Amino acid sequence: MTVQKYFTPSIKVETDKCRFTETELTTQYRYVNSHVSKNESNGSIEVNLSEQDYEFKVDLRLPKLGVMLVGLGGNNGTTFVASVLANKNKVKFHTKDGLKEANYFGSVTQSSTIKLGIDSEGNDFYVPFNSLVPFVSPNDFVVGGWDINKANLSDAMARSQVLEYDLQRRLGEEMSKMVPLPSIYYPDFIAANQDERADNCINRDPKTGKVSTAGKWSHVEQIRSDIQNFKRQNDLDKVIVLWTANTERYADIVSGVNDTADNLLAAIKGDHEEIAPSTIFAVASILEGVPYINGSPQNTFVPGVVDLAEKSGSLIAGDDFKSGQTKIKSVLAQFLVDAGIKPVSIASYNHLGNNDGFNLSSERQFRSKEISKKSVVDDVIASNQILYNEKLGNKVDHCIVIKYMNAVGDSKVAMDEYYSELMLGGHNRISIHNVCEDSLLATPLIIDLIVMAEFCSRVTYKKLNAGEQSYESFYSILAFLGYWLKAPLTRKGFKTINGLNKQRQGLESFLRLLIGLPALDELRFEERLK
Repeated sequence: MTVQKYFTPSIKVETDKCRFTETELTTQYRYVNSHVSKNESNGSIEVNLSEQDYEFKVDLRLPKLGVMLVGLGGNNGTTFVASVLANKNKVKFHTKDGLKEANYFGSVTQSSTIKLGIDSEGNDFYVPFNSLVPFVSPNDFVVGGWDINKANLSDAMARSQVLEYDLQRRLGEEMSKMVPLPSIYYPDFIAANQDERADNCINRDPKTGKVSTAGKWSHVEQIRSDIQNFKRQNDLDKVIVLWTANTERYADIVSGVNDTADNLLAAIKGDHEEIAPSTIFAVASILEGVPYINGSPQNTFVPGVVDLAEKSGSLIAGDDFKSGQTKIKSVLAQFLVDAGIKPVSIASYNHLGNNDGFNLSSERQFRSKEISKKSVVDDVIASNQILYNEKLGNKVDHCIVIKYMNAVGDSKVAMDEYYSELMLGGHNRISIHNVCEDSLLATPLIIDLIVMAEFCSRVTYKKLNAGEQSYESFYSILAFLGYWLKAPLTRKGFKTINGLNKQRQGLESFLRLLIGLPALDELRFEERLK
């Protein structure tokens, strides 16, 4: 590993649970959980506590990291590159509101804090989120990637109409030198209105202009070669691939085609029609042993992809960035249900004018987005059987509308109505009107997903009770990244958790335990008890 930096802890915890060396942090932690069983015949509930001792090991060496985006020339891709360059070079630029300095506002890893404890006067004491354990800095990212359009990133940035003109002017020269690698274009998976844009495809004949969906295994090999070349040319230790390209239609799950790893690989080699471009990128990344993150709502991770990741020990995470409207929904729905209020309908309306909106104007692509946006309240509903049951109804009437309106550009308009039932037949209606700059909300999520995925790749563990001698990596699906994703993948047999507060609590508790601190609670006995 070509080490850029060593992490030096600035927070010293008085504990015998963890120890630092120059290159490793090792921590012992006892995980206690409550396992519940219900006797259906008499309704009695039995709770058993389980304990498992773990030893975690964190590699403190910070690697030189490469980031390859699928959709590099899109709104998110160009905004991501611009954010890295602007912050790395400490760019200042003018807006109508005055002089601004580059920052990473909106990023949890770069701009949020975490409670460490209380000070001598009982006040909460906060530290930067990224100060507890060693995270790579986005300023050090080496960025490349693919796009179906061949515009250089300066022209693509101007086309996206996301960033202030003066910032574009200051970054234009450097970004004009960056040109996306040819990508994969299977017309059946994205809207027909994207065809004119697709002039940079490895599967389009330069002479005839025709697109071929044959040779899909050669496309896997080309993507693998691109990753290898990018890593070698930039002398990188690691690469992470992230999909931020167009939303695809859902792929049909077909027995014998994409249901197992072996069937999937055979189906790719046989050019089966239900193999999506995003799945090609996922398979190529898994075979290269690099983490792959899906930032769009389509079902890239068909069962065969998950099976392949498990067998390869590769890391994956998805699906769909959880940025504005859906993030608010995951918080507000949880708040209402936790307050004993019963949401009976949620109506969500969006209109936006960027290329994402243009692609989503196609019904099959919209359906992928609808599924990911609806699923965000499922675990909230399941958490309260008093409000939601067979007698009173166990569903929320949930409607989602997305319309393309060119004039609003990247400023997505979201309007939501939460209609809830109160006691004794009463009702409550909450209406929210939210205007957000879509790519400036999504880009910090990309940063966080990459930072956290890379960190998780440096964490290993072993079970002490079982007498295990060797350390293991995390399970292939990085569930910790669910905080930033609308429809997070989960291990088979486990229910997806979408509540934002629960996801954040899990993240904070994990970072705390690694430096020898217990999970945070708010009992505050100092002020409540004599």
